[in-house]
Amino acid sequence: MRTMRPTPVTDGPVTIPPAETPGLRGLLSLAVAVVVVSALYFARDVLIPITLAVLLSFLVAPIAAFLRRWHCGRVGSVMLAMALPLVVLLGLGAIIGTQVTALVREVPAERAIIVQKIDMIRHATIGNFNSFVKQAGKELQHAAAPKVEHHSADRAPPPERVSVVPPPISPTAVAKGIIGPMLDPLAIMFIVFTVGSFILLYREDLRDRMIRLFGSTDLHRTTTALDDAAERLSRYFLTKFLINAGFGVLVGLGLFAIGVPGAILWGVLTALARFVPYIGSFIAAVPPLLLAAAVDPDWTMAIWTLVLFIGGETLVGQVVEPMVYGRTTGLSPISVVVAAIFWGWLWGPVGLLLSTPLTLCFVVLGRHVERLEFLDVLLGDRPALTPVETFYQRALAGDPDEALDQAEILLRDRSLCGYYDSVVLPALRLAAGDAARGALYPGQLGRITDTVAELIDGLDDQVDSDKPVRAAPAGTDAGAAPAEPVPAPPLVLPPRAQLAPVWQGETPVMCIAGRGPLDREGCAIMAQLLARHGIGTRIVPHEAAARTHIASLDTDGIALIFLCCLDIAAAPSSVRYLVRRLRRASPDVPIAVGFWTTKADYERYGDFQAAIGASLYPTSLRDAVDQILAQAIATAQVAPVEVRSADHEPEAEEHVFKLGLPLQPGAA
Repeated sequence: MRTMRPTPVTDGPVTIPPAETPGLRGLLSLAVAVVVVSALYFARDVLIPITLAVLLSFLVAPIAAFLRRWHCGRVGSVMLAMALPLVVLLGLGAIIGTQVTALVREVPAERAIIVQKIDMIRHATIGNFNSFVKQAGKELQHAAAPKVEHHSADRAPPPERVSVVPPPISPTAVAKGIIGPMLDPLAIMFIVFTVGSFILLYREDLRDRMIRLFGSTDLHRTTTALDDAAERLSRYFLTKFLINAGFGVLVGLGLFAIGVPGAILWGVLTALARFVPYIGSFIAAVPPLLLAAAVDPDWTMAIWTLVLFIGGETLVGQVVEPMVYGRTTGLSPISVVVAAIFWGWLWGPVGLLLSTPLTLCFVVLGRHVERLEFLDVLLGDRPALTPVETFYQRALAGDPDEALDQAEILLRDRSLCGYYDSVVLPALRLAAGDAARGALYPGQLGRITDTVAELIDGLDDQVDSDKPVRAAPAGTDAGAAPAEPVPAPPLVLPPRAQLAPVWQGETPVMCIAGRGPLDREGCAIMAQLLARHGIGTRIVPHEAAARTHIASLDTDGIALIFLCCLDIAAAPSSVRYLVRRLRRASPDVPIAVGFWTTKADYERYGDFQAAIGASLYPTSLRDAVDQILAQAIATAQVAPVEVRSADHEPEAEEHVFKLGLPLQPGAA
């Protein structure tokens, strides 16, 4: 008898298996991207004026706010603020028209020089090439021409000439041809200024509606994103406008001094063209350069024009803009170039001008919307990896040169201890964790050890000096390495002759590596740091302190034993037993166990400290160096120093100890 299988009943909607979710999510993202790009392309006639209006409102928003503080009223401040760019545009149009008219009148006067220069260039290059081509063509034609027999009787009569007489042009057609091309720009300008005025008038209402639409459940993040976008765009537009205007004035004055016709025209066009990223100045340099080469009998004017544009762009781009913009504009250089190509293809010349601010809007959106974070990663200037992750990647790739370059950059504002504590040790802990899980491929662990060894060797001349830490600028990226805290005054080791005999040896510190695969590298770093402060270190592998070899461990001349484990929590019992063996072998030698962790995680190692029974528990390399130096200083031979009171009387003398530290008042 055939049995029927019951149909499974589900309590809720059927869910897609997790294995299929990423693929479907990727296809959905691709479809959304295609739809968005298509909408941007086909709706450009509507979107371009609205986008220009929004960006114009960001540009004049600081001016409107300033006028409103001067009691001009909401409507009055907006009207005055919007009238300012309109006056500027009309003034620029009048200047360009006047200059073009003057240039048209002036250039024909230099016709003889222009013709002479063109003939010179033509005879020097094109003339020789044309003569060569003509001669070669004649030779080929003569060799391949067939013999043709002419028959006068069969020759066709010549065709009659037909002339086409155009109809007379009416005044309406003339007016249409002149006014028609001007209607579209005027209509766009009217829409831009109208929409921009309404955006400024109802700015608060629009902001509230955007918050209600996109982020009513997270008011803080949405408000922060809107304020960040408004501040960045307003600052960028205003600063860019002032810099480009100054550069245009510089070019205009320079061309006027050189003697190039239409200097004011070229200055205005240069200021406008410089809104195009990277290539705007060079595009603007072509017309005045050609004109200077044409009107000047020699090449002096053209050379000075070229020097003016190259020198001016270098000065403004490499000196003025970094000083004015501050640390960053928020965009990576490659994203600016790619964005210019993309928006130029999508919206034409207007897209070139709007590429940078539009890309900046997407970067701000990616920084505050979690699902759009990829925009910030692709387009923003924040490092894609933290310094710890960058060093780990370089070590995995076996690239010590890149690791040294990163170290040199980070060591500009931090000490050697700070660099090792904040970058190298966390990276080694990541590597040790991956090695324990078996995530490293064969050979990668060897690359890491070789990279660390070459890094230590490359930093062997670096002095472990406590450098002043610069304050983090506003808007510091969250992914950057944390600034090293301001250290306490460094301990200074007294001369070796004043130390206790056990500290006067060549290697008074024995550094024993833990069981981890990279603990020996930690010992090498510790030895280098102690050597910078005048204390030698003997590095001992973990096997030398094992049960079968502890009896033969030579501890003569050792003042302190330092146990280096990158992660004590991975094997706490082995550390405890190792400390016990070392106690039995050298009961009089203090033992320090490094806890390479942050202060926040330090509390969870409290139980380990009680069970391990060591003498010192430094939490960082800086702490370890300071504690070892304090141990050495504490055993130094004291020398009485005579301190006199203000009246310099002998009975006011008292003795204090000189240990290489700042004298403490009242020390006896």
